[in-house]
Amino acid sequence: MVTVKVIYTNNGQPAKDEKVALGFDSWARGVTQNVWTDEAGEAHFDADPGDGDIFVNGSTVYKGDIRGRVIVYI
Repeated sequence: MVTVKVIYTNNGQPAKDEKVALGFDSWARGVTQNVWTDEAGEAHFDADPGDGDIFVNGSTVYKGDIRGRVIVYI
Protein backbone atom coordinates (compact mmCIF):
# COMPACT_ATOMS: atom_id res chain seq x y z
CA MET A 1 0.00 0.00 0.00
CA VAL A 2 1.27 3.45 -0.94
CA THR A 3 -0.31 6.74 0.14
CA VAL A 4 0.49 10.03 -1.54
CA LYS A 5 -0.41 13.19 0.38
CA VAL A 6 -0.65 16.27 -1.82
CA ILE A 7 -0.27 19.71 -0.23
CA TYR A 8 -0.61 23.15 -1.81
CA THR A 9 2.65 25.09 -1.45
CA ASN A 10 0.93 28.48 -1.37
CA ASN A 11 -1.12 27.82 1.79
CA GLY A 12 -0.01 24.46 3.23
CA GLN A 13 -3.51 23.00 2.96
CA PRO A 14 -4.33 19.47 1.72
CA ALA A 15 -5.06 19.40 -2.02
CA LYS A 16 -8.52 17.90 -2.55
CA ASP A 17 -9.71 16.50 -5.90
CA GLU A 18 -6.28 16.33 -7.55
CA LYS A 19 -5.47 13.48 -9.98
CA VAL A 20 -2.52 11.32 -8.86
CA ALA A 21 -0.75 8.41 -10.57
CA LEU A 22 2.39 6.40 -9.88
CA GLY A 23 4.86 5.41 -12.59
CA PHE A 24 7.37 2.73 -11.66
CA ASP A 25 10.84 2.40 -13.21
CA SER A 26 10.44 -1.34 -13.79
CA TRP A 27 9.14 -1.90 -17.34
CA ALA A 28 6.85 -4.67 -16.08
CA ARG A 29 5.02 -2.37 -13.62
CA GLY A 30 4.22 0.67 -15.74
CA VAL A 31 1.84 3.40 -14.55
CA THR A 32 -1.10 3.00 -12.18
CA GLN A 33 -4.64 4.13 -12.79
CA ASN A 34 -5.41 7.69 -11.69
CA VAL A 35 -6.66 8.17 -8.13
CA TRP A 36 -8.27 11.40 -6.91
CA THR A 37 -7.18 12.91 -3.59
CA ASP A 38 -9.68 12.91 -0.74
CA GLU A 39 -10.54 15.63 1.81
CA ALA A 40 -7.18 15.05 3.54
CA GLY A 41 -5.28 15.43 0.25
CA GLU A 42 -4.47 11.71 0.18
CA ALA A 43 -4.56 9.24 -2.68
CA HIS A 44 -4.26 5.55 -1.74
CA PHE A 45 -2.77 2.91 -4.05
CA ASP A 46 -2.73 -0.87 -3.68
CA ALA A 47 0.82 -1.03 -5.04
CA ASP A 48 4.10 -2.51 -3.89
CA PRO A 49 6.91 -0.06 -3.10
CA GLY A 50 9.54 0.75 -5.71
CA ASP A 51 11.47 3.45 -7.51
CA GLY A 52 9.58 5.71 -9.87
CA ASP A 53 7.67 8.94 -10.37
CA ILE A 54 4.60 10.50 -8.82
CA PHE A 55 2.39 12.47 -11.17
CA VAL A 56 -0.19 15.05 -10.11
CA ASN A 57 -2.52 16.22 -12.88
CA GLY A 58 -0.12 14.76 -15.43
CA SER A 59 3.02 16.55 -14.19
CA THR A 60 5.93 14.85 -12.43
CA VAL A 61 6.17 16.14 -8.85
CA TYR A 62 8.44 13.48 -7.33
CA LYS A 63 11.14 11.05 -8.47
CA GLY A 64 12.63 8.41 -6.21
CA ASP A 65 11.65 5.75 -3.70
CA ILE A 66 7.88 5.33 -3.46
CA ARG A 67 6.83 3.48 -0.32
CA GLY A 68 4.57 3.99 2.67
CA ARG A 69 3.42 7.59 2.77
CA VAL A 70 4.97 10.16 0.45
CA ILE A 71 4.21 13.87 0.81
CA VAL A 72 4.38 16.05 -2.30
CA TYR A 73 3.78 19.76 -2.80
CA ILE A 74 2.09 21.40 -5.78
